[in-house]
Amino acid sequence: MVQTGLHHVTAFSGPALRNLDFHTRVLGLRLVKKTVNFDDPGTYHLYYGDAAGRPGTILTFFPVEHAAPGRVGIGETQETAFRVPRASIGWWTHRLIEKGVAHEPLVQVFGAPTLRFRDPDGMMLALVGVDVGDAEGWASSEVPAEHAIRGLHSVTLLLDRAEATAAILTEVLGLEEVGREGNLIRFAGSAELGGLVTLRAVGGFLPGRPGAGSVHHIAFRAADDAAQAAMGQALAARGLHVTEQRDRQYFRSIYFREPGGVLFEIATDSPGFAVDEPVEALGQALKLPAGLEPHRAEIEAVLPKVA
Repeated sequence: MVQTGLHHVTAFSGPALRNLDFHTRVLGLRLVKKTVNFDDPGTYHLYYGDAAGRPGTILTFFPVEHAAPGRVGIGETQETAFRVPRASIGWWTHRLIEKGVAHEPLVQVFGAPTLRFRDPDGMMLALVGVDVGDAEGWASSEVPAEHAIRGLHSVTLLLDRAEATAAILTEVLGLEEVGREGNLIRFAGSAELGGLVTLRAVGGFLPGRPGAGSVHHIAFRAADDAAQAAMGQALAARGLHVTEQRDRQYFRSIYFREPGGVLFEIATDSPGFAVDEPVEALGQALKLPAGLEPHRAEIEAVLPKVA
């Protein structure tokens, strides 16, 4: 069955070690790939996700040691939310308090308990309590499997107007509108993990500014190259500029700026994160694409030390 929805979310952050500590120790995500930004090999690209790094579970970062803070605004992703078992929201509330993570009071959003907080760089995150079924979580040293995060829940995009973005979601990317609440419009794809996108149209607000804590892009799933090409053709027919396909080692990607200003990526499900190391060893070694291997010593010399 073809899965539609989010593939991953990519953000900027400050120091790599702090980013790694927060997302693996405090949130209990698995580091599934430690590589570099292929467009800037002097910078890490860290991927966090579930045990196998499945599409719909992945949050990635470009860490920059002395990055200036970003600003959420029009044309940006305002919030990235994870799925947790509904009964675990209380456990997570206590954990954030215990770890000194500032958070907002628990609220109900589209009928689901939602706990909002920020990571050390100010990125707005949320935990949403849902019925997770048989989905398994990654048991870390501090987060038991029963309470573990079960992939991405949704992203919320801050827009001037929602209509043109909604048309891309429904007519090209395979999502459908499933609800409205206040100034929120929610769309759902067929994927259980990362299947939701919410639009918040506010009009006349400040534009976003890239920097630590801001989201660089969100990626949607394509089953294969053919499905990706078909979506690219549909976007081009609408007059949108779509990049050529780029090999990201673990998926193949095309990019475009949707009408609301948010950078969208369409990424193939394959080949996945086990293409260059076994699942059991994901994230343990610095992995480089073949073209960068001759420069490994120079690259490792400039990267900050992380686990």
